[in-house]
Amino acid sequence: MVAVGKLKGWPADGCADYAKRLRRHFAVETIEVPEEDMNRRSPTEVLATEAERIFRRIPAGSHVVALDRERGKSLSSEKVSQRLASLGVAGRSDLTLLVGGPLGLSQGIIGGADEVWSFGEITLPHALARVVLLEQLYRAVKIERGERYHW
Repeated sequence: MVAVGKLKGWPADGCADYAKRLRRHFAVETIEVPEEDMNRRSPTEVLATEAERIFRRIPAGSHVVALDRERGKSLSSEKVSQRLASLGVAGRSDLTLLVGGPLGLSQGIIGGADEVWSFGEITLPHALARVVLLEQLYRAVKIERGERYHW
């Protein structure tokens, strides 16, 4: 995952917990790029600067999925599981998930992504979106493996 901003407090704890669970199944890395100061620059400048930082951190050859509420495709947990499984079958084992900051992701990032996903029409704080994303990946792994999620 490449995400804008550094997490603190309970969102950081939640992400760390799900990343630990996911590492039992595959490698997980979270790269945090600095959040641009929205008080000193226009939204367009903020998004452009953050986009440059994100682009530099996307591994070559990676399948890129951007998160965007307005432009993304809403997927059920089962569909996320199926999508991840199909990427693995297609030999696309390097997946990079992009999460923007308070302003989201630039049009350039969205347009350059292989896929754009959404958590539906609700607006989530970007820190919470990161927790939800990792939780959904963990849930997808459990679904794919036919394992129980709830105890």
